[in-house]
Amino acid sequence: MRSLIFSILSLVTLLKYPSIKKSYRYFIRDNYYSRLLQTKYLIKDYILKEKYKIVDYYGEFQQELSFILPFAYWHHLNGTLKQTVSCKNTKEFYFFSDNHEERYSERDAVSNYGNFEVPNMTHNISFSYAKWTRVPLKERYQNTTFLYDKPLLVIANKYNVEWDESPVNFLSIALLNKIISKYKNKYQIVYNRPLYAHIVPDNSEILDLNEYKWLQETHPEVIVLKDLYKRHSASLKNFNHLQLLVYANCSHFISVHGGTAALASYFGGTNIILSKKGIEQYFQEYSTIFPALSGATILHAKTEADIFRYLEEHF
Repeated sequence: MRSLIFSILSLVTLLKYPSIKKSYRYFIRDNYYSRLLQTKYLIKDYILKEKYKIVDYYGEFQQELSFILPFAYWHHLNGTLKQTVSCKNTKEFYFFSDNHEERYSERDAVSNYGNFEVPNMTHNISFSYAKWTRVPLKERYQNTTFLYDKPLLVIANKYNVEWDESPVNFLSIALLNKIISKYKNKYQIVYNRPLYAHIVPDNSEILDLNEYKWLQETHPEVIVLKDLYKRHSASLKNFNHLQLLVYANCSHFISVHGGTAALASYFGGTNIILSKKGIEQYFQEYSTIFPALSGATILHAKTEADIFRYLEEHF
């Protein structure tokens, strides 16, 4: 039966999106199937409304933020959330869950393949918001501790292996120098590039950009989040907790493709996302699911020149 349904949905996908790459059509088909399967929960979700739903996930961080967390929050508001299960140091994201288990110590990028229990199970050209509710992380974590004389500008970077190749989507030292030099007088800049010690790793190896010593010597006025974590560790649950507290006080972000960009999109304001390559770009997710996360203005920079054009126009 599943094979037959897949064949029908594949045909529907082809007819509706004939120009989509053949290798990407299965993303759309699988999302159709996952939404179709939600019909088996109609009575539980809309009539009985008892706590039954267990949301269990340890895949990519970006997809957890974009698809899983809003799904779990919808069930919380609906009164049907029984338990959430994720990776270590995620309790602060699932603050609304009365029963959250930090079961996993490593993320697996392919673990969600074949999991059709979430209406938006993976990347897609369009999304269902029927069981998807914006999670109020900004409202939850705004605070008076991480406030400064100037407005915050968070630069959220990464330097990872991507698609088993060298890094593609990252802010180089030369680019960082241009941004910081131009905007450090207007904003209190916070720089963040999480390391293995700070987050649960996935299948992408974190490499060394060698920017931390350079920042200390060249731009000592920049607040480095990993250093801030050392200073405030006694009052923090984990590094994710600090990210949430600092980001919640910020309305200006520069981020890069992936989970880094998704997290920065949760706090309103304006988020410039550098994404040179990736399925998010192909499916135009920067104009759909990313702004939906908080109502933020998402500006997709395909090149470094785009970053400075957006900075001139919006910052």
